[in-house]
Amino acid sequence: MKMHSANYQNTFIVIADDSPATCGEIPPVKADKISVANIQFEMISKNPYKFTSDDVLFQVYAERKDLTESELEEARKEFFSKGQACLRASPLTKRYGWGVHHDSEGKIALVGYDSEAYRKFSEDKSLKVVKAMKSSR
Repeated sequence: MKMHSANYQNTFIVIADDSPATCGEIPPVKADKISVANIQFEMISKNPYKFTSDDVLFQVYAERKDLTESELEEARKEFFSKGQACLRASPLTKRYGWGVHHDSEGKIALVGYDSEAYRKFSEDKSLKVVKAMKSSR
C-alpha cells in the first residue's frame, strides 16, 4: 500500500491572501464542539517543533473518530493510504493568521502573522515559501 505524506521540510506556509486576520488569533471554542482549528492550535502551539504535519493531521482525524489506542496503528496506515490536504488548507493558515514553519526534519511550529519571526521566515531565501489556500475561488 502506497503511503502519502503532507509533510514539508525547510518550508514556511504564509497565510492565505484572503485571510481576514491581522495577527495570529487563537481559534474560538464554540459551545460544546472542538473544531479542527482548536485541535491543531493546541497541539502545535504547546509543542513547537515536536510534531510533523502528518502527526497533526492524523491526530485530528483520530480525535474526531474517537479512535482507541489499539486502533491507531492500522487507522494511520489507512488514513495515509490516500492523499490528505496539507496544512496549507488548515483553518489556522486560511482564517486565523498563523504561518507554519517546517524545519529540516519536517517538525512544525506556528508563527503569528504580526510577528518579527513571520517576516523573517517569509523573506528567508533558504526556505521554500508557499501560500495557504484561499477560502474563496
